[in-house]
Amino acid sequence: MISTVRSAIQPVAASALFVLALLAVLLGQSVTAATAEPPLKGVFAGNFSLSDPPVPASTVPLPLLSGETSSIPDYDGRVVLLNFWATWCAPCVREMPSLDRLQAALGEEGLTVLAVSFDRKGAEVVQPFMEKLGLKDLQIVLDPKGNVMRQFMVGGLPTTYLIDREGRMVGGIEGPVEWDGPEAQELIRYYLTPQS
Repeated sequence: MISTVRSAIQPVAASALFVLALLAVLLGQSVTAATAEPPLKGVFAGNFSLSDPPVPASTVPLPLLSGETSSIPDYDGRVVLLNFWATWCAPCVREMPSLDRLQAALGEEGLTVLAVSFDRKGAEVVQPFMEKLGLKDLQIVLDPKGNVMRQFMVGGLPTTYLIDREGRMVGGIEGPVEWDGPEAQELIRYYLTPQS
């Protein structure tokens, strides 16, 4: 009798163990999927708007302070942080040093910070501003007529868009951010790390 009961229980126990193992695998996958979302913490938790799905970024020409012209496709394979600002915008001025530090910290990992100036006088006011603040690592885009701002539908300053390695806008935020802070770096590193 005991051997008969044991024989009946063994297949059920084996099936139960299989089901439990399968559940563990499935739950493990769902946990992995949940952690695969971009980390939105601190100021990003309620203010960073994700683009779902990501959309291709505008390819409008970007006139650089250096005198050259580029566009987002020129940065293919890099993550781009596209920041819109002006020298007369107090919140922009506050966040510029953190953007410069972010570029210095993550540039070698594949980040390019493009700071798009909306100053009407262009290089005449932007160059002395950069020197005064000691900003050395940013690439500056001059947009005195607002052509780039219109293409990216910027409503206020500062506004920043995050563009992935494939040239797609993955999200954006309006307002000043401490870009070299841990929450910002964690978000950007999410996109710097190859996704599986």
